[in-house]
Order: sequence, then C-alpha cells, then structure tokens
Amino acid sequence: MDYDALAARIRALTEGETDEVALMATLACEIHHADDRFDWTGFYRVTAPDLLKIGPYQGGHGCLVIPFSRGVCGAAARERAVQLIPDVDAFPGHIACASSTRSELVIPVIGRGGRLIGVLDIDSDLPDAFTPEDADRLGAILDDTFGGC
Repeated sequence: MDYDALAARIRALTEGETDEVALMATLACEIHHADDRFDWTGFYRVTAPDLLKIGPYQGGHGCLVIPFSRGVCGAAARERAVQLIPDVDAFPGHIACASSTRSELVIPVIGRGGRLIGVLDIDSDLPDAFTPEDADRLGAILDDTFGGC
C-alpha cells in the first residue's frame, strides 16, 4: 500500500475539520478502499467510561457496543496499545462480529491532552493480513488527524 499517498489524500480531505465523527467517516472510507486486505474498516468511539460504541465504518455490520473488558477492540482501548492479531480464533475473548474475520488490527485513537477518543478497527478475511508497518503508518495518520482534536 502507498501510505504516503493515503496520508496526503486524507490531509487534503480533512484540512481544517475538527469534528471527530466527520473525521472518522472520511478516514474509514479512505482507509477501507486503499487496500484489498481490508474487509471491514471502522471506528468504535468511547461513549462512556470503559465502553465503546460503533462509529463510522465501511463493510458489513459491526458490533454495536463493546466494553473495554472484551475483545480485541476492548483490549486496545483498555491498554491504549495497538493490537495486531494474526489469528482472531487464537485471541482469548475475541468477539466475532463477522464470521469471515481471520485477522485484525486495532489502533487506539488519542486526541489532544491524551484523551482516548476510540479505536480504529480493521478486519481482514485473510489470516495474518497485517504487519507492524501497517500499524505504524496507520497510527501516524491517526495521530496527524486526531492529535489536535
């Protein structure tokens, strides 16, 4: 994937925008269509203490609510750490929102002042679809986009 082109496109589309939902919708669309490995791409937003709710996404239906105590998204939010899961069936407590998901990448979204806004969740129907470079480059795009929110 050409991460430099993706980052430039996202910067151009989101310049001056501060609304988090508008930013999430734009990023979900751009990231999802940037790579055929991405089967589901979306955001889960922190809406209450220790609770994520679905935000803008591309792909089939997602889970509506995920507590921080469950699943890959919950672990990313709880630990504020990237979750790079090559085989979701091997992840204890994985929540199967879609039976086709084989691997998953979840990145915490941190805003101004270190506030956890939510997580970016990318699912693939391919096993071991994601790399540390994917996590790093997408994390940089998230920091660039949401760091001032």
